[in-house]
Amino acid sequence: MEKQNFDFEAFKKQAVSRLKNGDTLLGKDGVLTPLLKEFLEGALDRELEAHIEDEGDANRKNDKARKQVKTAIGSVDINPPRDRNGTFEPEIIPKRHKTLGVDLDRQIISLYVRGASYSDIRDHLMDMYGLETSTATISRVTDKILPLIQEWRSRPLERVYPFVWLDAIHYKVRHEGRVIGRAVYCIIGLNQEGYKELLGMYVGENEGAKFWLQVLTDLQNRGLEDIFIACIDNLQGFADAIESVFPKTEVQLCIVHQIRNSQKYLSYKDVKPFMKDLQNVYKATTADQAERSLDQLESNWGARYPKVIESWRKNWPGLSSYFQYNKDIRRIMYTTNIIEGYHRQRISKQLIQHHIIRHPFLVPFPS
Repeated sequence: MEKQNFDFEAFKKQAVSRLKNGDTLLGKDGVLTPLLKEFLEGALDRELEAHIEDEGDANRKNDKARKQVKTAIGSVDINPPRDRNGTFEPEIIPKRHKTLGVDLDRQIISLYVRGASYSDIRDHLMDMYGLETSTATISRVTDKILPLIQEWRSRPLERVYPFVWLDAIHYKVRHEGRVIGRAVYCIIGLNQEGYKELLGMYVGENEGAKFWLQVLTDLQNRGLEDIFIACIDNLQGFADAIESVFPKTEVQLCIVHQIRNSQKYLSYKDVKPFMKDLQNVYKATTADQAERSLDQLESNWGARYPKVIESWRKNWPGLSSYFQYNKDIRRIMYTTNIIEGYHRQRISKQLIQHHIIRHPFLVPFPS
């Protein structure tokens, strides 16, 4: 039985009429379903013609079958072609497959790394494609990514990175019926070609200089020999940990962290005038000018906020490192905000709870 040519003009007129009558666009009886049916059947016909051409006179077409295919827009009834020898194995919709366009592994892994639980994934596949998927099947699929994660985590690094930013983000997650704390340590490097690269992510119970020392040692073991400039927050002992592993590295304490810490101790009515005076310190053109502005800040506010001024004085050697560079380099190194932006974009509480917590061996060091 020969397939009649699809009358696209007639289809358009019918589609417009049906839409005006309020018919649904998608689904088994949707307005666009005939167009999808035509595409699928046409593609299958071309596949069969190519198959018969390869086999020569030994094979030929043998009528049509009936099949209901589940798609992302609903179910579609099609009439796939058959061959007399039964050797035709279509690729677009394989035999015994009733679902179009579902790369099951990719779907499951994509949902999993976004933090979806096994039950969420199972419900999604049922809602979208009518697929009954067991927890065991989903677990087998997600396990496929674990060797890839391990390979990425231990991959070799470049010998030198001009800039590296190091910071941690903290979560409270539920694990085995109780709420626990987790710190995710992230390291982003700028390589010598000018591209940013996530060097590693590590998970610990709390942020601390001891854990950072282990992280830095792991980076060294993966081939990192030197960092020109490292930007960090003012965690106690952090700078010393960097110096012990990379002794030639210039350490810049994050100015933004220092400013935020200062604001915690200010009266609400003093925030604006204090910040105006403080800008003269960290936005100064030279280190000498910055130090004179710091003296003036102390003169104006030291009696009222001695601990804030003391903190700036104590941390000044690390806070003022960027003054020895030009403004373009200063803009890169004065803050760890680049990692905070990464945290907002890439890491979710669900990811920690459903991904890292489920696979504790992803933690490279004992907590």
